[in-house]
Amino acid sequence: MSYMREEIHQIFVNQHNYFDSGETLSVKFRKTQLRKLKEAVIKNQDLIVDALHKDLGRSEMEAYLCDIGPVIMEINECLHGLRKWAKPERHLSGMASFPSIFTRVYKMPYGVSLIISPFNFPILLSFGVLAAAISGGNTAIIKASSKSYNSTLAMKKIIEETFDEKYITVIDGGHDVADFCLEERSDKIFYTGSPNVGKHVMELASRNLTPVTLELGGENGNWCIVRKDANLKDAARKIAFFKILNSGQICININQVAVAKEVADEFVEELKKAFVKQIGECAYKNEDYPKLITSRAYENIANEAKEYQDRIVFGGEGNPETQKFNPTIIYPVKIDEKIVNHEIFGPLLPVVTFEDDKVNEILEVISSREHGLALYLFTKNKKWAKKVMQTQQYGGGCINEVCIHLMVKGVPFNGTGHSGMGAYHGVWGFREFTHPSTTLFGHTHMNLSLREHPYSKKKKDMMSKFLK
Repeated sequence: MSYMREEIHQIFVNQHNYFDSGETLSVKFRKTQLRKLKEAVIKNQDLIVDALHKDLGRSEMEAYLCDIGPVIMEINECLHGLRKWAKPERHLSGMASFPSIFTRVYKMPYGVSLIISPFNFPILLSFGVLAAAISGGNTAIIKASSKSYNSTLAMKKIIEETFDEKYITVIDGGHDVADFCLEERSDKIFYTGSPNVGKHVMELASRNLTPVTLELGGENGNWCIVRKDANLKDAARKIAFFKILNSGQICININQVAVAKEVADEFVEELKKAFVKQIGECAYKNEDYPKLITSRAYENIANEAKEYQDRIVFGGEGNPETQKFNPTIIYPVKIDEKIVNHEIFGPLLPVVTFEDDKVNEILEVISSREHGLALYLFTKNKKWAKKVMQTQQYGGGCINEVCIHLMVKGVPFNGTGHSGMGAYHGVWGFREFTHPSTTLFGHTHMNLSLREHPYSKKKKDMMSKFLK
């Protein structure tokens, strides 16, 4: 469907009116809507699996692992915690507010939320965010990606059958439609995508001073560091799995690996073995291997691989008709080369070497670039690893593991700087879609007159003693 500006405007007007009715405010209402969303996802699992396969070549297993399962987990966490999260906080007002004894902090919804979701995990990054918006008591307009066409159609069908458009709706279309949405007055914007588009979102949001949450991949990509004392076979196995997943089209994926020179050759051999074991000698012929989202994305990956063809030690081939490109190891790569200075968002994996006793020099370079969304370390030196994780700037990460920090309940998922702002998942998502409102309960008797004119010397002396 092609939306006109006037149609978009009316959708926003209708949602503002519905929010103003107060219908979305009660916890009971929100939990009912979360259950409806969960039931709709479960009921339409086959539709979702089929759409993800058409858009991204996802296998059924990967569809459950990456989209359907995490969405249900997110909804369950919201259902379990919502009543506690939404409960007003009670605080003692303190002597400075006497005789007013109590102050409450209410967790108030913003109103109409605009969720702009990407193509790479279209269900998770739409419905997972929607669960947070519903929990917060908001209405929601989801502008889904035009690249993941079939997934967007599936979401439109699911939402239209489950919710009234004045409460929740899915809008499809390209960048022009996204701009129509951004030009409207929403009360909260949640965008997942690239830093460049993130800047555009913030620019348009600033016209209405709309609060924005950004979940971005980071301009320089996410680093993984493998020290010489690491379990190389374990590291290679996990890194290979992650690079195969969604064909590398993941915002928290490893963009480049920095490996200690002392073990680099051995690590690369283990990585080759891991790729072959998991996806075969030629991944693009494997039906379970995901594809790149568009022919243009395929061409970008193929062209960049061609630039480094003299250093490709594994992979390097693909099929433009199926848009599948093999996991590709590029080795060795210097730390100042172009390929390790931008987000790849595909199955290419450059390997940078360093002398293990000079690992801090690698960290200094990483620190000098834009902050990544993730950081991964493989080492037996837990003391060093903990220090790094407490001193670097990044969104989240793992020590001797990859990606599954995303699956931990009760913790935030977020970026910093060029990898984003704001956080969500569970209670953090509820907080992101609500704002705290402080309300002091005053008394009509025993009010102190010290604050009122006239300010006599006696009052000043009393106030001075009181404050001290």
